[in-house]
Amino acid sequence: MNDYAGQHEVISENMASQIIVDLARYVQELKQERKSNFHDGRKAQQHIETCWKQLESSKRRFERDCKEADRAQQYFEKMDADINVTKADVEKARQQAQIRHQMAEDSKADYSSILQKFNHEQHEYYHTHIPNIFQKIQEMEERRIVRIGESMKTYAEVDRQVIPIIGKCLDGIVKAAESIDQKNDSQLVIEAYKSGFEPPGDIEFEDYTQPMKRTVSDNSLSNSRGEGKPDLKFGGKSKGKLWPFIKKNKLMSLLTSPHQPPPPPPASASPSAVPNGPQSPKQQKEPLSHRFNEFMTSKPKIHCFRSLKRGGATPEDFSNLPPEQRRKKLQQKVDELNKEIQKEMDQRDAITKMKDVYLKNPQMGDPASLDHKLAEVSQNIEKLRLETQKFEAWLAEVEGRLPARSEQARRQSGLYDSQNPPTVNNCAQDRESPDGSYTEEQSQESEVKVLATDFDDEFDDEEPLPAIGTCKALYTFEGQNEGTISVAEGETLYVIEEDKGDGWTRIRRNEDEEGYVPTSYVEVCLDKNAKDS
Repeated sequence: MNDYAGQHEVISENMASQIIVDLARYVQELKQERKSNFHDGRKAQQHIETCWKQLESSKRRFERDCKEADRAQQYFEKMDADINVTKADVEKARQQAQIRHQMAEDSKADYSSILQKFNHEQHEYYHTHIPNIFQKIQEMEERRIVRIGESMKTYAEVDRQVIPIIGKCLDGIVKAAESIDQKNDSQLVIEAYKSGFEPPGDIEFEDYTQPMKRTVSDNSLSNSRGEGKPDLKFGGKSKGKLWPFIKKNKLMSLLTSPHQPPPPPPASASPSAVPNGPQSPKQQKEPLSHRFNEFMTSKPKIHCFRSLKRGGATPEDFSNLPPEQRRKKLQQKVDELNKEIQKEMDQRDAITKMKDVYLKNPQMGDPASLDHKLAEVSQNIEKLRLETQKFEAWLAEVEGRLPARSEQARRQSGLYDSQNPPTVNNCAQDRESPDGSYTEEQSQESEVKVLATDFDDEFDDEEPLPAIGTCKALYTFEGQNEGTISVAEGETLYVIEEDKGDGWTRIRRNEDEEGYVPTSYVEVCLDKNAKDS
């Protein structure tokens, strides 16, 4: 492919040196010649227009002198017929009439001369000057056409010189394509991106007929996760993306959820002191198959794989595209709508100006006839604005300018809880602590961490889990294990996931801090709406 591209660069360089430079110089020469011909045409037209103005002027002067001569002759005849007028006045009127007649004769001769000159100039203009100019322009265009043909022939010669080399390049491409080993390529990808997880061992049988000895199985899933410590070293930017087809929040929940029993509260009594107290949670009340089901049934969002979308309709909000491509598409759509709005607004302004003209000059048109068109344009503008607002909202959501729905719901629930603090009587949480048979083991700490990388942009991020209630810390808890969070006694936090029977409750302090705490360490109060749903 590199050699193939190189040959096209050779073609480009030869075209630039042998064709483009000469054509650019020739085009400048044609522009100057065309400009000169157009200048001659404008000059000839200005000359014939000047001759026409002289003809009109002499014609009006001849007409005016003839009328004045007639009036002078009538005045003389009137004075000559009047017996009360002196002979001197009659003679004066006669001389004035003769002067006017002479002026009319001179104007007639001048008009006749200018008319003959104009007819001659007009004949020269239409039969000599203009045809010559058009003939020059035609010859120039014919020379340009011939030059274009010569340039095409030159290009063909340049291209023909590299055709043998291009053929060899294409043969090399075919040979390289035939040598592809898909199995080897797949193995390279697997080695580069494998997760490093070790399969869990068999779960040992726990005999409850013997005295209660509840220790974590050496071969359990949690132990294999804690002690295996897979060395996750991935190449490039995609390291840390362990399960790309599982939603991020679900993956975090599964990988960081503590798989060890919660510690007892500081002031908890022994099992003998509380004979009827609640039994401490087992190591893992959910079967391992349930965890696998959560992995397998999580609905992936792989909109970026275009192959999965071929043949399907494209959503209006471009949600099938990766975030950056979706942002560009939405921005392009917003720009197109803004151009349409500007076009409609220009049309509305033009109609408004036309209506004002009709109002000032009713004889030009009926102003009421434009009302329907004006209303139609205004309606189109409103529709386009609503459409623009819709796409701008999607664009703002992509760019992170708008809070997610779950975040709004969490803020609303937090505001409600701050106005109505939970009371002890309304909380359906058993305060009795479990027995102290379990201890927090540091060796159980999981080392698996999911690193956020640029590869996450290939998939849609799931919205944060909404808050379903609040909780108050009864004791101080130091969250030292992976997936846990530290709380102080008396602190109020949001509950985002109830205790599923393993003795842990998932809570959130703010948008960035969330984790698990022992259920017996907190007093939980769920929202009524969350319980109903």
